[in-house]
Amino acid sequence: MAKKKNSIKKEPVNSSIPYDKLILKLITSHKNKVLSHRQVCGMLHVKEPALRKLIFDKLVELSRQGKIKRVGHADFSLSTIENLQTGTLSIVNSGVGFVSIVGQSKDVFIGQNNLGNAMDGDEVNIRVLKSGGRRIEGEVASVLKRERTHVVGRVRYNTKQPRLVLDNPKLGGEINIEEDFLKGAKHGDRAIVKITHWPENGKLWGEVVEVLSNRTDHDAEMLSILCYNGIPFQFPDEVISEAETTKTEITEEEVKLRRDFKGITTFTIDPIDAKDFDDAISFQELSNGNYEIGIHIADVGHYVRPGSSLDNEARKRGNSVYLADRVIPMLPEQLSNIACSLRPNEDKYCFSVVLEFDKDFSIISEWFGKTRIFSNHRFSYEEAQEIIEAKEGRFSTEILKLDEIAKYYRAKRLAKGALNIESEEIRFSMDNTGNPAAVLVKKSKDAHKLIEEFMLLANKKVAEHIGKPRKNYTVPASVYRVHDLPDPAKIEQLKVFLDKFEISLDNFDPKHIAKSLNSLFEKIKDSNEFNFIQSLSIRTMAKAIYDTENIGHYGLSFEFYSHFTSPIRRYADLLIHRILFDELNHSKRKDPKELQDICKHISKTERKAADSERESSKYFQTVFVLDKIGEVFPGTVTGIADHGLFVRMDENFCEGMVSIQDIPGDRYYFEQESFRIIGAKTKKEFNFGDRVTVRITDVKPNKRQIELELV
Repeated sequence: MAKKKNSIKKEPVNSSIPYDKLILKLITSHKNKVLSHRQVCGMLHVKEPALRKLIFDKLVELSRQGKIKRVGHADFSLSTIENLQTGTLSIVNSGVGFVSIVGQSKDVFIGQNNLGNAMDGDEVNIRVLKSGGRRIEGEVASVLKRERTHVVGRVRYNTKQPRLVLDNPKLGGEINIEEDFLKGAKHGDRAIVKITHWPENGKLWGEVVEVLSNRTDHDAEMLSILCYNGIPFQFPDEVISEAETTKTEITEEEVKLRRDFKGITTFTIDPIDAKDFDDAISFQELSNGNYEIGIHIADVGHYVRPGSSLDNEARKRGNSVYLADRVIPMLPEQLSNIACSLRPNEDKYCFSVVLEFDKDFSIISEWFGKTRIFSNHRFSYEEAQEIIEAKEGRFSTEILKLDEIAKYYRAKRLAKGALNIESEEIRFSMDNTGNPAAVLVKKSKDAHKLIEEFMLLANKKVAEHIGKPRKNYTVPASVYRVHDLPDPAKIEQLKVFLDKFEISLDNFDPKHIAKSLNSLFEKIKDSNEFNFIQSLSIRTMAKAIYDTENIGHYGLSFEFYSHFTSPIRRYADLLIHRILFDELNHSKRKDPKELQDICKHISKTERKAADSERESSKYFQTVFVLDKIGEVFPGTVTGIADHGLFVRMDENFCEGMVSIQDIPGDRYYFEQESFRIIGAKTKKEFNFGDRVTVRITDVKPNKRQIELELV
């Protein structure tokens, strides 16, 4: 059988022909297409490194001459190509995509045949094909930034060509694998594959990084979640090596440069299972009767220097990721759990905010700087809570006074209009085999609020010190944690929901709705609907992000706010440490554009971490109820969609779905305007917050689904 000819004509390499003419001819023949340096070399049959570099240099030179256009670092097109738009691609389960473009209200629809080799989450250049009618349609011209390089799936040998069939339909179908790069993977094995070649047309190619057959199902699922969100789960060798060789001993020379808090009562209060302690509090009553309170934060910047391998990796990750059964840290364990962890009975370097309060709890002085501390004790939240309730125990005098001051400042925030959210977090207690033994609901008590209030105060004071205008002071570029006013359209949607419960607010104005919601929460805090209505109200709010432009923090009712108190797990805090240190020492200022680029990046990594954490929780919920198929539970309707009801079960706090087709007694349909499900004949309604009884009929951990039926 004759071999099928390649549809793209490949030019022969001929050293007698000037490469610039050959390249120009090639790109001209692909008008309205963006070609990468790799594609150009492939079409020219150029493999030698020296020639590949020459081709790149020629491409750059042609773009400088205006004969072609450089649209990315290594992507080129004809200079006459029409304007391209840049956005982020989202692919839905059906395989089509939508590109959201900043400043544009409508997303651009991308059909399956127009996706090229782009994947869900990629930053892409698109060309608009059709702008009339109900929707805008386009095609992907080039990929500017890949969201992920690793994927998870099952290896298949049904044909001569080994391939990986991907777990997630949003990422496409298959990745081809050369036999030499299988790393021992057999037919049917689940594996992680690194994508190595991204041809514009045709299948992607990759190599097996790890075969998951020897890992537990939980390990494989967690790695799949991390890969999908583009989160690295291993540190590069050079980062580990740098962490292991970082000098961590406390020296007298360094201590002399710091304010010494050794000898002043200091302790940490953290979750019982915490492995890193990045904040401590010191307390002493001064001779004038005032209280001096130090909020001491691990001095990560002392060990992680700008531009180092550690710094570059931390910047790339943006933050630690807390999955249901493990932590993916921003920094290697040698730093996060040892050198930078404020463990009891050890000298540690800190960056501190020290505040002096008078008897009325007004702040009369503040100090910022590097310190040495010695933590006298490590409290869990539960231990500190017992002391607050019993009013006795170790360091009870200090803890009770701190609790009193924290409650004073919390009340001030709420009176000013801060949103009062009683957070409720689902956690899992794991047995020795890594399976969930129990589902726990973590609620904030006074001990949690004590620490939270002093951390908020430190963050606020640092942001004010850096960003507040004052005489003979030029405000430097900085990183703020900002939270915008609620979207009026979402407030209107909230009205619809509250009407169902016959609830009204005093004021729906975006500037004042927080106070109205606080009053509502206080009224209904003991009702079954409390958690649900609070959750709906939170969805009305804008998302907090990082930005160099300070617009304040609406939810906290702070004019200035930054993140300073968790540099072990957030890169934003490490940046603020450096900016504050530069200000205190009148050092060189940070580049505003670079800071803004970092803000966009870490806001994105934060969202990816939240998505991963939510997905891991859904997975372990399914694992927890695997042995409960057929059992009946009371629950509350927590969500309504065109395909059914979401119900959270009371006893196990897990959420499943009742398919709209399986609701008995009528043919039900979803009414979009009022967000309810209605029976066509009986007119029976299902609304948010309804109490129902359900039976678990099926559980699918790989799809994160718990299937329910109404009883």
